[in-house]
Amino acid sequence: MSKRYPAEQRERAVKMVLDHLDEYSSPFAACKAIAPKLGVGVESLRTWTRQALIDADKTPGVTTAEQQRIKELEREVRDLREANEILKSASIFFARELDPRRR
Repeated sequence: MSKRYPAEQRERAVKMVLDHLDEYSSPFAACKAIAPKLGVGVESLRTWTRQALIDADKTPGVTTAEQQRIKELEREVRDLREANEILKSASIFFARELDPRRR
């Protein structure tokens, strides 16, 4: 079951983890210690923190802006493929209708 957290709560939680990161051996350890205090899931907090580190260019990975652009491009490709299929079907239909051998 998925629980949606407000963006403000996520930002505060990530900021808290990043502020106390030097006190723990890893980002996961920090998330594991801080998440119960904030009432959020450990994995959710770890994911948010990881994405924040990627967006800040401290860890390699795909930034949030790049993820959004990829989604947009995938949607566009899907729409164009659908349009191509419709055009193929229409051209086949009209080619049959205009075929002089069918008269």
